[in-house]
Amino acid sequence: MTERDPEHSDDNATYVFAVCWNPNLAAVAGLSGVTDEAPVGTLSLGTLTAIVQTVRAGDFTDEAWQVRLSDQRELERYARAHHDVVTAVAACCPTVPLPMATVYHGVERARDALAKEAERFHAALKRIAHHAEWGVKVYAPPSPPDAANQTPIRRVTPLDRSRPAPGAGLAYLNSKRGAQERRERSQNEALRTAETVDAQVRSLATASRRLRPQLQPSEDRRVQVLNATYLVAEHRAEELALLTRTLRERTGAHIELSGPWVPYSFVGEV
Repeated sequence: MTERDPEHSDDNATYVFAVCWNPNLAAVAGLSGVTDEAPVGTLSLGTLTAIVQTVRAGDFTDEAWQVRLSDQRELERYARAHHDVVTAVAACCPTVPLPMATVYHGVERARDALAKEAERFHAALKRIAHHAEWGVKVYAPPSPPDAANQTPIRRVTPLDRSRPAPGAGLAYLNSKRGAQERRERSQNEALRTAETVDAQVRSLATASRRLRPQLQPSEDRRVQVLNATYLVAEHRAEELALLTRTLRERTGAHIELSGPWVPYSFVGEV
């Protein structure tokens, strides 16, 4: 929905943060948004309301945006400003966040484009009303040490060098095989735990999404076996927290619960 390269880059453009139902104007007042040149405001779309801000069109041409993408600090500033506005509005009413840098060449073009999506916005708002997004991650424990690499160091005599201990090679192979089997059992147990956790949380969630497991820092020996996000009704938040505590105690697994978040992951599925 984002428009780029306005004909006159010195003109104003309309930046859209989100679309919602009946926002509390007090929640919008005072927000800085992505520029300090104009306040964050609202744009009526009939039964919907867009949260908008007037920006300089020249700041959102393809060329200007590519430069911004190469500046990590500036990009983070825009992302944080966008998220802050969405979060403030979502705290007071059901809200569909729009992607960062959704910009139109003026108020009327924004109104026309958003109005065409009204049916989708209403469906998404009905789905997420009185819900929040929660993240759940499950980690496999660090791999057990390889016993073959834990053999105590002993003094080696000249006779030892010329005559290997009987069965030394077989013992080494058995030790390596045993370590591999322990790692596989540990990994399989962790995967079964992940499936149990996902099934239990999905049983109280309205919707869920499995995400690609994230790679851990090199110093963290754990392996992420579940990375999922769930749409959970507000009145079930305490039930979710209790469930994850119970699952930690019952399985002994490292389970992380994060949230509540604005349901970004569940507004594009309608």
